[in-house]
Amino acid sequence: MDKPRLAWAITGSGHYIEECLDFLLTLDDIDLYLSQAGEEVLKMYGINLDDVRKKMPVYRDKAASAPPVGHFYKGYYHTFVMAPTTSNTVAKCVLGIADSLVTNLYSQAGKCRVPSIVYPCDIAPEMETTAPGGKVMVYPRKIDLEGTTKLRAFEYTSVVESVDELIATVKERLRSLT
Repeated sequence: MDKPRLAWAITGSGHYIEECLDFLLTLDDIDLYLSQAGEEVLKMYGINLDDVRKKMPVYRDKAASAPPVGHFYKGYYHTFVMAPTTSNTVAKCVLGIADSLVTNLYSQAGKCRVPSIVYPCDIAPEMETTAPGGKVMVYPRKIDLEGTTKLRAFEYTSVVESVDELIATVKERLRSLT
């Protein structure tokens, strides 16, 4: 390894997933991690993983012990991004549950003091989001919004509320490393 990389995880949310992926594909030195639901959602949006693999390594949630999380202990990653992130993943992270590839990545990033940037799909009581057929209105539950609020208080974690804020925060993080 010449220099640390960025680890990016996609969970099962379609919340502006195409915009997140468009930005992700502009970055260098990045590894993509997919939850099982994240892989399903990419297919629902017509995104071909073979095209993504041409640009970066793609790790899928197929092993019970999530072996790639060991990369954090070797200094392989400088930043962890979860975008977009389901309310289910947020809830697990808030409770310290690390029972999947993505939740284990978040847990290990924090234990190694590697900054995480999280773009939750549930950020406001009423919001527009993307679905495979176009834009729709959603009304996140109180418990989902509470999870997002709690995640904001976690050390080494930045929570962003839009694709623009995600892009700006990731770019700022990358600038701070140079």
